[in-house]
Amino acid sequence: MTSDSKKSKQQNISFSMDDFAKALEQHNYDFQKGQLVRGKTFEYTSDGAYIDIGGKSPAYISLREASLDATDDIKTTLPLQEEKEFLIISNQNDEGQVNLSIRQLKLKESWDDLAAIAENNQTVQMLVSGTNKGGVTGDVKGLRAFIPRSHLVEKQNLDALLGQILTGNILELNPENNKLVLSQRQASQSALMQKIVPNSVQTGTVVKLQPYGLFVDLGGITGLLHIKQISNSRIDSLEQVFQVGQEIKVVIIDIDEIKNRISLGTKMLESYPGELIEKFDVVMENAEERFEQLKAKHAE
Repeated sequence: MTSDSKKSKQQNISFSMDDFAKALEQHNYDFQKGQLVRGKTFEYTSDGAYIDIGGKSPAYISLREASLDATDDIKTTLPLQEEKEFLIISNQNDEGQVNLSIRQLKLKESWDDLAAIAENNQTVQMLVSGTNKGGVTGDVKGLRAFIPRSHLVEKQNLDALLGQILTGNILELNPENNKLVLSQRQASQSALMQKIVPNSVQTGTVVKLQPYGLFVDLGGITGLLHIKQISNSRIDSLEQVFQVGQEIKVVIIDIDEIKNRISLGTKMLESYPGELIEKFDVVMENAEERFEQLKAKHAE
């Protein structure tokens, strides 16, 4: 080979290496905190693993960030050369390396899922793992959740709830403060409300008297029998007709699931104004018959 040929070949090699270096410099390795990337595990360390995400330097993930659940076996969680999705949780250091997390990615997905659940007014389940003076704590989709004592069905013996799975509505959802507050009582009431049939006769128990009407327990959920809905005749004193603990049959007039309200009535069961006041037992005895006759009459 002539000297000119050797020189030409060296120049070509030199140009190729220069081009490669420039290409590396021009390539975009600007990974940002909060970015989702895909990568493969290629090396384990004593407390984590290195992940190839196509950058200048390999990314790093610690054992704590490798899984939503605590684990000591990173090799099972992150098998070699298996591609997974990661969340970047740090900006690049001087060498271009970033830290990754699967745990925080899963937590973000949990917050997003719960936001959709809250928007649709759906329920979630919480495994109770702790108690305090204010209520009970537990796990919901890997997140720490809290149910205040006032929003529990069982408010007295909280220790008895340990290990139980409670169904609740979302009262407060704040990812920035890691705050997730539930209400078991609201969820229980919502479930009961779905069993109450509108425009039907239900049997309940008077639990409270107020100047404006009666509160009636319908098997775990309370409805209001307003004084104007009791009789077609004026009532001077509710205490003269009703008492706490008294059984009563009522018509379900309206169910407002958003406001958690059930409106009740009895005046439509009367054959004449004031019959309920004068002959309460008679009206109650065949309340269902009376209401069916009323509905048939309106259907004519």
